[in-house]
Amino acid sequence: MTTSGATAAPPPEVEGLARRLDRPMGILGLVFVLVVLGQSLARETWLVTTLGVVGWLCWAVFVGEFAHRAATATDRRAFWARNWWQLIFLALPFLRFVRALALLRVARVGGVLSAAVRGSRSAGRLLSSRIGWLAAVTGVVALAASQLLYVLGDYDDYGPALYDAALATVSGEPLSADSALARVLDVVLAVYSVAVFATVAGALGAYFLDRNRTGHDDVVARPGDRPGDAPA
Repeated sequence: MTTSGATAAPPPEVEGLARRLDRPMGILGLVFVLVVLGQSLARETWLVTTLGVVGWLCWAVFVGEFAHRAATATDRRAFWARNWWQLIFLALPFLRFVRALALLRVARVGGVLSAAVRGSRSAGRLLSSRIGWLAAVTGVVALAASQLLYVLGDYDDYGPALYDAALATVSGEPLSADSALARVLDVVLAVYSVAVFATVAGALGAYFLDRNRTGHDDVVARPGDRPGDAPA
C-alpha cells in the first residue's frame, strides 16, 4: 500500500528512459533559445513561419517530457511542490493566440523568459564543470536580456541591445537605454555580474588550493623524505 501523495516506484525501464532523455532535452533547450532569438529577428515570411513551427514543435516536446516526469514521479506531491512553477512557463506562449495587445506583449516576454529558464536548466544537464555551466548560463542571460530590450522597443537594432546586455552581464556596466525595464535590468545584471565574479574567484581559488595540497601530499609521500625511509 502506498502513502497519500505517493505512488509505487516506476519500473526500471521508465527510470532509464528519463535518464536517457536528459541529454537530448538539454540540447533541445539550448536550441530553443536560438529559435526564440531567431523569431525576434526574422523578417522574411517563410523564415518567420519556419521558426514558429520549430518553436511549437520544441514546446510540444517540452510539454510531453514534463507530463512524462509528472506521471512517473515516485512522490507526486513532492514533484509538484518542486516543479509547479514550470507550468507558468509552459502556458505563457499560448497567450500569443489572444488578440489583446497587452497580453500579446506578455506572451512575447514570457517566450523569452521561458527560453532563458529552459536554456539555463539545459546547461545544468549538459555541463558538469562549474565554470562551463556558468559560462553557458551567462550567455543565456545576456541573450535573454538583449531580446527583452529589443522586443519591447528599448533598442531599435538588436546589435546594440546585445552588446549592452553582454557588457552589463559580465561587468555590470549600465545599459545605455533609459526606461523602466532598462533600470530594472541594470540592477539585476549588476547583481548577476557580482555573483559571476565571486563564483569564478571561488572556483579558481579552490582549484589552486587543491593543486597545492596535492603537490604537498606528493612531496610528503616521496621516499626518503620521512624519518625511517631509506633513500632510493
